[in-house]
Amino acid sequence: MDDDAPFDLAEVTLDSETVYQGRLLHVLRDRVRLPDGRESAREYIRHPGAVVIVPVFDNGDVLLERQHRYPLRRDFIEFPAGKIDPGETDLACAQRELEEETGYRARTWHPLTTIYPCIGYSDERLAFYLARGLTEGTHGRDHDEFLEVFRLPFDTAMDWVRDGRICETKTVIGLFWLEKSLHHGW
Repeated sequence: MDDDAPFDLAEVTLDSETVYQGRLLHVLRDRVRLPDGRESAREYIRHPGAVVIVPVFDNGDVLLERQHRYPLRRDFIEFPAGKIDPGETDLACAQRELEEETGYRARTWHPLTTIYPCIGYSDERLAFYLARGLTEGTHGRDHDEFLEVFRLPFDTAMDWVRDGRICETKTVIGLFWLEKSLHHGW
């Protein structure tokens, strides 16, 4: 066999069991057949997917949120984002989440990218949208959702990435995509 020839890396599911089913996460344990014929176990999280909104004001400022994240017991500065509901399109989710969380609506929407942040243990997908032409309205946050919404000059946001004040992955990625978009890098 040629060592440089590609071979099939697919793993075949033999059986699957639910370990935990919650409001957001569905944890599974599968028994799989490996490419070499042996068997192994795979534990992973099913996630409904989410959107990340990169809201930009006409002057270039970005709209951000400060939110407490319980697993790490601290506040993070983030772009608005949210879980996709069953039957909901990515764009409809982005539009809904922007207004629900921040009270803002956007005149124009542009898809930026889709990433898979946790491929070793989850099927989560994040669809990023650039939102422009922002107008302020009224938010409709969930009863258990507390956050501070604020605007920040883009250059300051990038400084905050550099010094660690913005360290949440989806927001860092969104800011780098915005930087490329603003400077026609792609």
